[in-house]
Amino acid sequence: MPIYAYQCGSCGHAKDVLQKMSDAPLTDCPACGASTFNKRLTAPGFQLKGSGWYATDFKGGATGAPSSSDSAAPAASSPATPPTTAS
Repeated sequence: MPIYAYQCGSCGHAKDVLQKMSDAPLTDCPACGASTFNKRLTAPGFQLKGSGWYATDFKGGATGAPSSSDSAAPAASSPATPPTTAS
C-alpha cells in the first residue's frame, strides 16, 4: 500500500497516511478538524538506476553462460603457453 503525505491548509498540520489506492482521500484534519486536509505532491521514496530489468535479461541464461565461459577458457590458457615457449 502506498504512503500518502497530507497537509492541512488551515493549521499546517502534516501527516503521512498508509492507504489503499482505492480508498477515498482524507479531507478532515485530525489536529484542528477543518476540511482543508489535502494530499501533498512528494518525491518517491525509491529510485530505479541502471539499464533496468527486462524479460530478455534472464531468458536463455543457461545457454548464454556456457558460451561466455567457453570464450573465456581459451583466453585463460593462451597466457600460460607463451611462458613455456619463452623458457
